[in-house]
Amino acid sequence: MSFPFAGRRGEKPQLVPLSETAHLALLREIEAAGVGSFWATNAQGQLIYLSDKAQESLGPDCRKLIGRDLTSVFKECSLKDDSDTQRSLAFRMRTQAKITDQIVEISPEDSTAKNAASLRWWQVSARPYFDKKGEFCGYRGISADITSEFRHQQNMARQSQYDELTGLANRRRLQQRLTSTLNAFKTAGRVCALMMLDLDRFKQVNDTMGHPAGDELLKQVAERLGALIKDRGEVGRLGGDEFQILLPDVDDRGELSELAKRIIQMLSQPYSLSGRRAIIGASVGIAIAPYDGIEAEDLGGAVDLALYAAKAGGRGTYCFYRAELRDSASQAATIEEDLRDALDKGQLAMNYQPLVDPANNKVKSFEALMRWEHPEKGRISPEVFIPIAEQTDLIIKLGDWALRQACMNAAEWPGDICVAVNVSAKQFMNADFTRLVASVLKSSGLQAARLELEITESVFVGNVEAVDRTFAALKKLGVRLAMDDFGTGYSSLGYLKRAPFNKIKIDQSFVRGCTESGDTNPAIISAIVALAKALDMETVAEGVEAMDELKLVKERGADLIQGYIFSKPLSQAELLQRFAEAKLTFKPDGPPRYRADRMSVFRKIGLIHEDHYYDVMLRNLSPTGARIEGLSGVAAGTQVVLDLGGGQLVVSKVVHSNENSQGLEFETALISDGFGGLMTRHRVSPYALAEAGVPLAALGSGSYPLAQWRGGDKKPAKFVQLALA
Repeated sequence: MSFPFAGRRGEKPQLVPLSETAHLALLREIEAAGVGSFWATNAQGQLIYLSDKAQESLGPDCRKLIGRDLTSVFKECSLKDDSDTQRSLAFRMRTQAKITDQIVEISPEDSTAKNAASLRWWQVSARPYFDKKGEFCGYRGISADITSEFRHQQNMARQSQYDELTGLANRRRLQQRLTSTLNAFKTAGRVCALMMLDLDRFKQVNDTMGHPAGDELLKQVAERLGALIKDRGEVGRLGGDEFQILLPDVDDRGELSELAKRIIQMLSQPYSLSGRRAIIGASVGIAIAPYDGIEAEDLGGAVDLALYAAKAGGRGTYCFYRAELRDSASQAATIEEDLRDALDKGQLAMNYQPLVDPANNKVKSFEALMRWEHPEKGRISPEVFIPIAEQTDLIIKLGDWALRQACMNAAEWPGDICVAVNVSAKQFMNADFTRLVASVLKSSGLQAARLELEITESVFVGNVEAVDRTFAALKKLGVRLAMDDFGTGYSSLGYLKRAPFNKIKIDQSFVRGCTESGDTNPAIISAIVALAKALDMETVAEGVEAMDELKLVKERGADLIQGYIFSKPLSQAELLQRFAEAKLTFKPDGPPRYRADRMSVFRKIGLIHEDHYYDVMLRNLSPTGARIEGLSGVAAGTQVVLDLGGGQLVVSKVVHSNENSQGLEFETALISDGFGGLMTRHRVSPYALAEAGVPLAALGSGSYPLAQWRGGDKKPAKFVQLALA
């Protein structure tokens, strides 16, 4: 019981006890002065009292709170992400500890149906109350309504943590989350994947449809990403058209590949922007901690390089980080500089691969393919220099040159043979493209009907109306149009309905492996052929190399065949020689059956057998096996482990062996890295390497000879190590 002071002036004050009524009146006066309001619980932790001011703060529904457990009424909250650092309210009540300045959220309504307007936030303090016998009787507490202040702080905190346009986490929050996640996971030995996305052709939407349309597009992208990721991770916008996804406890590269494909497919579906239709695409880079980076800065740099590689690979694809990308970035800059010189110095040439009628093996047309013979580096593959050119306007200059050269060469061919020229999306969307085509036809003297422009689905990304205008202008010129790589990009049957194509090219990815048991590609080929016939279009099966593939695509109705089974690309001189000799028939010649692609490689890797580590040369690689050189005395049936580098260990079995070469079969198949290479789904964790005595660091590109760190006596080596060339 509280006591006021009383007494005459000059006399020592005396304590005078208040009556119960006066005491309650004093408490109400304190409440009215705004000092706070009061509440109490019983020994069981149930709310038994709310003072008048407390009831006024909560509204008429506050009576529903009486009798409820205090921990169900007071919901702990904080403006900080690390709210769990505070001792929980339930813990304090269990231990009968005091409560000091705890921020809680209160809703008088049922928690399943509460609305934001009814929410209140209090700052509460309380002490346990004991009777004269020392028995615990509950808590007696004071509270202050801080709702207005808390909401203001929430808004301020949100503005500093979230993107105003999309509502996603902003760059600052993403960086904080990544840093705190990696620090925590480093201690626990856990993994974390990071994906970075860049929208393809977004600038085109902004430029042609306006910034409001671009903003609306970004909002819809954010919604689609949120619907796909849900609670698996956090989606954020770094700025512009770049997004990032943080995925804790994910390192399965097969799972991440599938997710990347779904993201690309989902973001490539049409968007409705104020009654207008737009189509964009997306490129995805992927990096995983701790394999590709231990610290946030390292992992961020790795995923940035992976995204750059994905964009350089033609966009609309994904790429995993690998250590070689750091060297590739500087090499790309050198290649770009050399490529600019190549145009001026005449280092580029056009070769031509025949498209053959399988009914009589006669050539109907040729596809023009660019070749670059570097004076110092030799032949550089188009798979290397074309993606680099596409990152700049250099692709337009290359495309213009290729179109002129191909038309000039084709004008020397027999009059019924066409030439097909690849057109990049940037070149196609150039405002002067149609005028360029008309000018080239006039200067070369080539009939328009003998020129076929091969266009990929990426041209439909962006302003659809502008694409339609270009198609209409090209058809007016009389040139033919073909859709290249059908089914591999931003696929939509609507393209075929809108665009006046004469031909559909079935991508080689559907041809390869189409004869293997259980493969679904034959059904896809049949569907594409049937669709083309219904639309009065020709079909071309690309990349046919084996006789069984040729037989299948013929049976499925492909009109034309293109691939090494008929011919490699030929120079203009070789073609003119054939024409002079009237050799317009190409006889098929190839292996009888298709077998899984084996990439020809030539690099040193490691092989582990028992407790010995050997150096071997990898000669070719497929998803299911490899051929190596450098060891002698290896018997068929031997179990070994290949160290492909970067923590990639592959359990293998020797299926055939000779004096210095072995063929291996993998226990678990490799998967695509999305960039034309192969990789394992899982890798040896740097945490495991650290336990073996290796300093904790991201995985490099080299091999990791684990056997060298094993203790104890080693058995004699069973294999003879040969010198590697």
